[in-house]
Amino acid sequence: MSNINRRLRKEKFAKILMQGSGIIITGSLFFIIGTILYKGLPYLSLDMITKTPEGGFYVGKGGGILNAILGSLYLAGLSTLLATIIGIPICIYLNIYSKKGSRISRFSKLIFDVLFGVPSIVYGAIAFSIMVWLGVRASLIGGVITITLLTIPIVVRTLDELIQTIPTDLGHITTSLGATRWESAKVMITYIKPGLFTAILLAFGRAIGDVAGVLLTTGFSDNIPIYLDEPTATLPLAIFFQLSSPIPEVQGRAYASALILTIIILLIVICTQYLASRQKKHRA
Repeated sequence: MSNINRRLRKEKFAKILMQGSGIIITGSLFFIIGTILYKGLPYLSLDMITKTPEGGFYVGKGGGILNAILGSLYLAGLSTLLATIIGIPICIYLNIYSKKGSRISRFSKLIFDVLFGVPSIVYGAIAFSIMVWLGVRASLIGGVITITLLTIPIVVRTLDELIQTIPTDLGHITTSLGATRWESAKVMITYIKPGLFTAILLAFGRAIGDVAGVLLTTGFSDNIPIYLDEPTATLPLAIFFQLSSPIPEVQGRAYASALILTIIILLIVICTQYLASRQKKHRA
């Protein structure tokens, strides 16, 4: 009986611990969102979304952050597109063309795992050094290159995990029908298509919210970028610069900017959850 009671106590303690952890995490999330809403909603206006900064915007003058919103979308969109174009062939090669369990496959996956955990400021510092060496100034293209390097491991590792969930029989069937490796790859990509979109959205969400990687490479501008070699504002940098101001109104605008960024991330999360549910139904 004592052994049973001991196990029941451990079970109850583990349950309390898990419930407590859930409450803390959920409470922290609501606290962050509540703070952003409380401090940012009064300063959120149509001008914030539809206008670019006027002279002295960061010291309390009029205008909005349209340049930062579009700059973030340009940066995240282009870098995610490049990361997907580069990442899909890498993942196909590692899982279909190279021998399963080969040294190059295991080593490459290890490298991407390491790159996945490298802080974004490291990518920014490396990209900045390359830009100085090439004589390239801070611009949209510099930020795109930096964030592309940051998001390639996300795309590759996410797709690699998805490919591991494909039934082994599917590969055997395509091979027995005389399909080439490339044709087999197309069948597998079709099978994980909803998951592929999830990987792309995860990379986009990581790209649009990054600040350390673009701090040294994109520069900052009050204008909407037209060319790739122009400095570009991003929402995280706009929030950083506004919070650095001693003027309360500008700090309030920073929370309004954070609210806009949070809404964008929330939409990405909702799309990711929807596509993930589609992926589960697709497997069933």
